[in-house]
Amino acid sequence: MSEPLLVVISGPSGSGKSTVEARILAEMPGLLFSVSHTTREPRSGEENGRDYFFVAEAKFRDLISQGAFLEWAEVHEKLYGTSLAELERARLEGKDLVLDIDVQGAAQIKKAYPGAVTIFLRPPSVAVLTDRLRGRASDTAEVVAVRIKNATGEIQRASEFRHVVVNDHLDATVDTVKRIIETERAQKRS
Repeated sequence: MSEPLLVVISGPSGSGKSTVEARILAEMPGLLFSVSHTTREPRSGEENGRDYFFVAEAKFRDLISQGAFLEWAEVHEKLYGTSLAELERARLEGKDLVLDIDVQGAAQIKKAYPGAVTIFLRPPSVAVLTDRLRGRASDTAEVVAVRIKNATGEIQRASEFRHVVVNDHLDATVDTVKRIIETERAQKRS
């Protein structure tokens, strides 16, 4: 069984990670979405086990103490983590694993798995990001304010990633991310 390629897609809330990931997962064979654990409440339309594993903070902390995570971090005052079980699932299915994680988690993955493909999705501007976050209508004004504040620091860490893609036009962004993955897969095989 070969090791899956870890494809880390990161960027601030509102950068379009979920939209880009949905497209690449639908359009590229051999990819598996890593379902993260979180202590935040589900948004409208989100499903436990599909979008996230929604757990209580005590359960999450218990999983930390058991060493069950590849990476975990506190983001926007909630806990998020990628379980080792997701990596094992990718191994068993013979697929590459797509991780939607924050910059803290990406740094942990990069350290533990130097061959991981790290992609930072950057919004075209903070103004566009602000409009996207407010347009969601699923977060309170306070949550949006925290996410905008955090976005500034996250954008400053973009240079830590192997690839930075400005998500200005969705189709072009998806094509760019797909090309990155195809190139990285080819390099892994050679």
